[in-house]
Amino acid sequence: MAYEIELIRKEQLEVVKWSGGTTTQLAIFPKDAVYSERNFKWRLSSAKVEVGESLFTSLPNTNRIIMIIEGELILEHEGHHKSNLKPFDQDHFHGSWKTKSFGKVTDFNLMMSEDCEGKLEVIHLEKEQSKNIAHVNNQQFLENVQAIYCVNGQVKIEISTGDIIVLCKGDIILIRSKDDICDLNLKICNEEESKVDLIRACICC
Repeated sequence: MAYEIELIRKEQLEVVKWSGGTTTQLAIFPKDAVYSERNFKWRLSSAKVEVGESLFTSLPNTNRIIMIIEGELILEHEGHHKSNLKPFDQDHFHGSWKTKSFGKVTDFNLMMSEDCEGKLEVIHLEKEQSKNIAHVNNQQFLENVQAIYCVNGQVKIEISTGDIIVLCKGDIILIRSKDDICDLNLKICNEEESKVDLIRACICC
């Protein structure tokens, strides 16, 4: 098999309190890495910021992407740029920058070591709409991961292997390639009565 699929349900995730709210770690690589020890290659998480103003933790040698799920956030990167983010807007910045945030939000975070590459994409599916996604390998990297996080609602994911997975609010699916050839295709179907929002992360290390 040229890939592995891991489904993580919301109930399996741990919510941790911090000074400005709560954080839920969705996935980390390597699996035995510990965020507080900064020994990860990449990490996906979702945070609830419950204070109006917050100073981000310094994360040297780490690139970050943050996407807003709910609320509005202003990010001020001292000596760099300033961003005003609304739902599903995203900002890219370095973890070593002095960053202040203003606003109470729920967000989605991708942290990566400097030798990794990654991107976030929002997927909106209206009632009975579907979207086809191909899992593409970057052969310059050993680890190619695609993650799909269900922000709200419920979707059915049909995988070209014949597998069918139902992804509910707060669930995440990880697809890892194990060699240079992976012709895996996914069809994401919204069978709900209302719009469904998903976040797709693609990570190469």
